[in-house]
Amino acid sequence: MCIGVPARVLERDEYSAVVDVMGTQMTVGIIFTTDVKIHDYVIVHAGQAMSIVDEEYARESLLEWRALIHARDLEGIS
Repeated sequence: MCIGVPARVLERDEYSAVVDVMGTQMTVGIIFTTDVKIHDYVIVHAGQAMSIVDEEYARESLLEWRALIHARDLEGIS
């Protein structure tokens, strides 16, 4: 199973984009999402933007990711 994380596109060029993933910026490939625009949300997996998603889906997913991180921190799991 693959897990992707929602990210907001901050900058882009022909083959890559700078995205924000929960406060961390990184460069990802956009060969699967060539029509992505700045401020769009994408699902990132293994350094690639795999699909464009709407903002509501991205925000809901980020809430779930944060809940998982919080639960992990409470359990002392690293």
